[in-house]
Amino acid sequence: MSTETLDKIKACRIVPVVTINDASLAVDVAGALKAGGLPCAEFTFRTAAAAEAISRASEAMPDVLIGAGTVLTPDQVRQAADAGAKFIVTPGFNPRVVEKALEIGVPIYPGVATPTDIEHAMSFGLQTLKYFPAEAYGGLKVLKTVAAPYSKLRFIPSGGINADNVKDYLAWPRTVACGGSWMSPTHMIDERRFDEITRLTKEAMALAAEVPLQK
Repeated sequence: MSTETLDKIKACRIVPVVTINDASLAVDVAGALKAGGLPCAEFTFRTAAAAEAISRASEAMPDVLIGAGTVLTPDQVRQAADAGAKFIVTPGFNPRVVEKALEIGVPIYPGVATPTDIEHAMSFGLQTLKYFPAEAYGGLKVLKTVAAPYSKLRFIPSGGINADNVKDYLAWPRTVACGGSWMSPTHMIDERRFDEITRLTKEAMALAAEVPLQK
């Protein structure tokens, strides 16, 4: 599978996790993130608007990396891919979901939290995994411990990551990028506070810029 998408995610440093109620606002959200220096958005399937939001943003902003998050079923993998999602993220490890993504050919970064999860993912040939929920499971200290036996794997930590701790995660050499929703919370989207989303994104990217990009 091509590393192009992963390279783009790595360059972004942060993957904005976007839960949107009104798909008609998807382009505005993507535009606000891009204006803040972050041409990336992961629209989650936590709402019924996800597939349409991915479609609208992908069509209107081809230079923004649009992905799908909270993907729980093979059918949602298909919906996301058909809508234009360039990558798939899941909260846990579901073999059927991973199989569908690999069959379609869309990059997938499934959620893991334990060595058992990690070894399931490795059995499918996956080398980049989401670590979720990062802070609730003990944060970076626990991630380093869990990941220690699997030196070739890299991680996208997500869950509880914010402006206070994102630099710590990014400084770990095996972090590809961090997932986070603090730049574009749902209530700000609902209230159409896109300037505020841009401001928070600029602040987040300034923090990321303080940490050297890992090789």
